[in-house]
Amino acid sequence: MASADKAENALRSHVTSVKEDVMTGVSFMIPFVTIGGIFLAVAFMIAELPFTAATTETVFEAEGTLAWYLAEIGDLGLTMMIPILGAYIAYAIADRPGLAPGFILSWVIQQEHIIEAAGLLVGFSADGAVAGFLGALVAGLFAGYVARWMKGWPVPSVIDPMMPVLIIPVVTTALLAPVVIVGLGVPIAIVDDALTTFLEGMEGANALLLGAILGGMMAADMGGPINKVAYVFGVALVADQIYGPMAAVMIAGMTPPLGMALSNFIAPQKYSAEMYENAKAAVPLGLSFITEGAIPYAAADPLRVIPSCIIGSATAGATALWFGVTMPAPHGGIFVFLLSNNMLIFLSCIALGTVVTAIVATAIKSDFEKTVADVETDTSSNTPAAVQSND
Repeated sequence: MASADKAENALRSHVTSVKEDVMTGVSFMIPFVTIGGIFLAVAFMIAELPFTAATTETVFEAEGTLAWYLAEIGDLGLTMMIPILGAYIAYAIADRPGLAPGFILSWVIQQEHIIEAAGLLVGFSADGAVAGFLGALVAGLFAGYVARWMKGWPVPSVIDPMMPVLIIPVVTTALLAPVVIVGLGVPIAIVDDALTTFLEGMEGANALLLGAILGGMMAADMGGPINKVAYVFGVALVADQIYGPMAAVMIAGMTPPLGMALSNFIAPQKYSAEMYENAKAAVPLGLSFITEGAIPYAAADPLRVIPSCIIGSATAGATALWFGVTMPAPHGGIFVFLLSNNMLIFLSCIALGTVVTAIVATAIKSDFEKTVADVETDTSSNTPAAVQSND
């Protein structure tokens, strides 16, 4: 009995430690999400003004315009947030020696051509899919644990100064590069190929079912390979002048950030203080069809947040296709809702998915040990706030 209790306590301690490491990565990632999302949202807004040369669909092609500059900066912020997550998870585990390996390993599995090459090893095409934030989270944990293990190696005193800046980063990266590229890249290629084939077979299927599947896929990994398959499917049908699936995809992609922000606003006791700040940035991100705005929530508590977002997005996507809502634009979010054949239903589906996501997330998430009010009280009394984690 005593040994069982000891094992359970050790497991709880390890799980708590992992949560704290992940939360460190999330806290460093949030400013990148905020900068990237706000710059991109402003770029889309400017692009839709009548006197500008660009639109939300062409903003990245309108080189030299103000909207283009803002969009490029925003895209960089949202691109860099993924390796930053992995880097600082590794940093939390192994300190400075884990930082560079965590960044590089998280970044390498976001490269389309590398994942494509890994998929071809087993005869599958990744079709542009990358590992996304879930892959970065795994890569950061791997890098951190290997770097921490190497820090315990007994080495001669002449080599010891080179360990944290040269030997540990290089050896960690060399050891784990094939593991993350093949171990994550090959499954991504296989899943991408299977999902693409599945969706192609769904054309003309029941509207509710197809909308629910597309919606759920948009929220499953928030910019990762599953999300990208659904998005590419919708865009491909736009080229064939079939606009219904694109509406479901866009609406479903907008609801995770909006739903999690709403949950955070109505139940702040279930989130850390820094997540409450992230909620303020998640709103313009969601409105701009930037699903990545929900990634900080998903990375901090994936087992509760991801199912909540899937349920909300599936509901929104199914409703949109059921009512025959269309969207001829492949991007733009709220800035292109005027292009829908039914603007009111388009907005109503977004609202429905947002509310469903918020209700489910609020219902299943446990309270944080410290609320926003507790943190403010601690700050006013000069008491350092403890690291927060889910129960």
